Amino acid sequence: MVPLLKLLCPTALSSPVMQRSLSAHAPKSPRDKRKRLVFLAVLIYQTPTTRRRPQRITPMTLRPLLLLLATTFASAPLASPFSAPLGQDQHLDPTPRTASEQARITAVTRPTTDFSKAERFEQLSAGAASSPASASEKVFKLPSANMAFERKMQFVLGEALFEKLWVSSPSSTKASDGVGPLYNARSCARCHPGAGRGTPPLPQKRARSFFLRLSIPGGTAPEGIDGYIPDQPEPTYGRQLQNVAVGALPPEGQPAVRYEETLIELADGTVVHLRKPHYQVDDPGYGPLHPQAMLSPRVAQQMIGLGLLESIPAQAILDHADPEDADGDGISGRAQIVTSEIWGEPMLGRFGHKAGAATVYRQSAGAFHGDVGISSPLFPQGYGECTAQQVDCRTAPDGNSIANDGLEIGGDAMDAVSFYAENLAVPMRRKVNDPSVLRGKELFYQSGCIACHRPKFVTHRLEDRPEQSFQLIWPYTDLLLHDMGEGLADHRPEARANGYEWRTAPLWGIGLTRQVSGHTYFLHDGRARNLLEAILWHGGEASQAQQRVIQMPAADRDALIEFLQSL
Repeated sequence: MVPLLKLLCPTALSSPVMQRSLSAHAPKSPRDKRKRLVFLAVLIYQTPTTRRRPQRITPMTLRPLLLLLATTFASAPLASPFSAPLGQDQHLDPTPRTASEQARITAVTRPTTDFSKAERFEQLSAGAASSPASASEKVFKLPSANMAFERKMQFVLGEALFEKLWVSSPSSTKASDGVGPLYNARSCARCHPGAGRGTPPLPQKRARSFFLRLSIPGGTAPEGIDGYIPDQPEPTYGRQLQNVAVGALPPEGQPAVRYEETLIELADGTVVHLRKPHYQVDDPGYGPLHPQAMLSPRVAQQMIGLGLLESIPAQAILDHADPEDADGDGISGRAQIVTSEIWGEPMLGRFGHKAGAATVYRQSAGAFHGDVGISSPLFPQGYGECTAQQVDCRTAPDGNSIANDGLEIGGDAMDAVSFYAENLAVPMRRKVNDPSVLRGKELFYQSGCIACHRPKFVTHRLEDRPEQSFQLIWPYTDLLLHDMGEGLADHRPEARANGYEWRTAPLWGIGLTRQVSGHTYFLHDGRARNLLEAILWHGGEASQAQQRVIQMPAADRDALIEFLQSL
């Protein structure tokens, strides 16, 4: 590698900065080689060979150099970071599975047909990473149980950054300034209290863990992604409504919801009240929204188990996709595919209500950018999500500083936050052998719920991520997109997801929602006030399962809910 770089950039490589850094970044694995390649490209780009000021680095400014280097190394053992097919995991460095190992995994992840007792290891929702269950409201804030002591400092550092309250610029607290200028919350923890779920807008309270996604139709689809539905930011307000602003700046507006009560009668005569939400923006601070503006409500999701979901082999997820419903079961899960800002190519989406982010790092950086208004290596602009129409917002002071790599949260700090998010542990199951729970599990399976809420996966073997490596996990999701019907439709696309599709939400930890978050609001916008309401809102591909629940006698329905509360 170094001889080629000397040929490409002889002046930069001869600098003292580069010479010291080459020995400090010796690769230990194929993934390290890729990281070192990126590091060297960054260093070359930043090393001043003239008197000009080094440029700010972004993934897109590096891409030409990375492409040149990757192309040159195409015949070497180092694979190009821009050529991996969708079924591979560019963000991981897994040990390949043998045929016999894959056969064992297929057998162990096959859905059970025996509901007389709990399955082996079923209590350990996250495998060896599962944390002890407790009655504490902080039960979601524990690290992976299999985390080595020497790695816990990174977790604690990430937790501190996750909970940090950012302040506006300029400020004497240089390590914490830069919030906004437009934002939704001053910290990650404000949106995810206790690492749990947020709430929908509540009367007489400003929304803190809820916001509206915004866009208008049109735009250009990225290359290489079939079925991508292009959209554009709302011209004045961008892609997210920020309801708080610093100083004298006006906030963008307040999300408001009005509920319409609807009734649904179950087979045994029980009447359930559902509330259908209608959303609007009150007090828009920068003029009316575009007449074609599309609004999509989002409640902050729980944070547990994210690193394990990220470590599921992409191919294992894709194997369950059936976009044309070839088996005729009415379920046609589709893979979300997004363009990675890091790798510059399509990747499998896993995170967010519509699986719009491929990695925990990207999801975290996007939240800093949109929710808190904090710049990071992926989103370096200090003005956050302010649009060109919001001139005063764009010219307001920001917290980008040399101490933070010219950003408000630098690369090391972002790595720590991502590590923390990847390692928030999933608590152990409760009452797994209780007869009512077992009966509820049987009904969950028989009703067809596991066609989308798939119980089990086995994660990759990952030498550099021991907490997530080769774990049998029980997330109850397929991480695919499904049409959930008109009732849940937001009529707003996101990448390949149309206005009716949502990613299957993981169910692990759902029974601890009241304990952790103090409420039982569910679904993407918190409209459901309990688990039964959430089930009854299922339509589209889930209609058959919903109808089976409607036909259940009360005792079976109660057992089904008890099973969900044990997760």
